[in-house]
Amino acid sequence: MEETAPNWEGERHALLAQRISDIGLAIRGTLLEKLVNQLYEELAAKGLDFRPPVYLSDQWGCPDGTPLIGVPFYLADARLSRIEEDYSTTVEGEEESMRYLRHEAGHAFNYAYRLYDRPDWRKMFGPYSRPYRERYRADPFSHDFVRHILGWYAQKHPDEDFAETFAVWLTPDLDWRRGYDGWGALAKLEYVDRVMKEIAHQVPEVPEPSEDDLPVTAMRYTLAEHYKDSEERIPIRDQRIFDGDLKTIFADAQRAPGAVSATEFIARHKREIVTRISYWTGENASVVRQFVDFLAERVAQLELKLAGLEAATLIELTAFGTAVMMNYRHTNAIDGTDLADDK
Repeated sequence: MEETAPNWEGERHALLAQRISDIGLAIRGTLLEKLVNQLYEELAAKGLDFRPPVYLSDQWGCPDGTPLIGVPFYLADARLSRIEEDYSTTVEGEEESMRYLRHEAGHAFNYAYRLYDRPDWRKMFGPYSRPYRERYRADPFSHDFVRHILGWYAQKHPDEDFAETFAVWLTPDLDWRRGYDGWGALAKLEYVDRVMKEIAHQVPEVPEPSEDDLPVTAMRYTLAEHYKDSEERIPIRDQRIFDGDLKTIFADAQRAPGAVSATEFIARHKREIVTRISYWTGENASVVRQFVDFLAERVAQLELKLAGLEAATLIELTAFGTAVMMNYRHTNAIDGTDLADDK
């Protein structure tokens, strides 16, 4: 029987007030255990003996160049996944989680064998020492990079280029030779294929996750504090910045007095809008959600109404949001002021 709303709200409130380290999270016995085992089976199918350790952390990643794979803690508990969905609107499914696991495995192999120090690696992917930027410009028409994680992620940095190439190479039942025939990225895939055969039976020593790697046992803060501290604030300095755009997409009350309010329309389609914009831009869903929430507040203040067909308006609003988010990815600014900083 489905849990009643009052019971869930009480449990949700209790979880948000609890320290993450005290919730008792573990990979064993969860869907994550199945996905990790699938990753290891894929590595074995490629003849690789190394199995990068996987642990629960605050986000996806291999911390500080260590061959350990951190996986978001909420994926180990359905209740926490539900809370994550409240904040970000989306939670990774099995297919997307496997994409991330293969990608992070690429990082782990790169770090475990220090492949980035090899001259042939640098010649193929570029210098590992290149500045790492969270916001980056991508060429969507380039054939020099594989396509795996959305947002043309391979173009972000040589390290990401290798991880994405490794992930494509590892994906079962994918004929990458045929799929990338004629592309510059094919040489990178062939390089990965060649180097993996070279190191296949070399098993490196891997340290246990330290507190600096932020395993769940070191997350001695509440779930509510986690979401408060991790949310990126989009830099909107002037609340009127998109008023003209919103008045183009929607109508004022005089033009459409009996129509559905724009606020109600956005609330009805919020999940789909956030999911689609995040999917095509590669932007974090929590950032997109925050932007859509801002638009909902603004159309309410402007008392705007649905001007035409819902489907057409949904397409137009999603296209508008995608354009804004892509600009934000390039400049780290919403209103045209460049706030980007090099890391």
